[in-house]
Amino acid sequence: MKLNSLPKTVIKKKKRVGRGHGSGRVKTAGRGTKGQKARGSIKPMFEGGQLPLTKKLPFSRGKSRNNPLVKTPLIINVKRLNQLPSGTVITNESLIKYGILSKNCQNEPVKILGEGELKVALTVKLPTSQGAKEKIAKAGGKVEVK
Repeated sequence: MKLNSLPKTVIKKKKRVGRGHGSGRVKTAGRGTKGQKARGSIKPMFEGGQLPLTKKLPFSRGKSRNNPLVKTPLIINVKRLNQLPSGTVITNESLIKYGILSKNCQNEPVKILGEGELKVALTVKLPTSQGAKEKIAKAGGKVEVK
């Protein structure tokens, strides 16, 4: 066995600065002398006093400015509801229970659209499209909108 083939067992600890003369990093604590960086922390977006980029850009006007406030609904087609037993009341909780929605979608808005055929009579308590309402009624179910 040679010294250069031994595994390393020493883990260097973080240098604690400004802890007296014995520490090796005393007065300026490794920051050098004077200047902006020696005195305190600077915000990452700070540009040295010049007008920041965010203030140079124009205001966001028009239709797209309110988009983040409006949640788009999760879309479920009628053909996905065939796997549910007949007579089921369809809400967000029942869709999660039968595995159509994931658990983190509990408070998300859901809308049912009319793609495919429905063969099971269901009671729907969610927003639906006109085509989905017709197909649910044709299958013997009903739509109860809040």
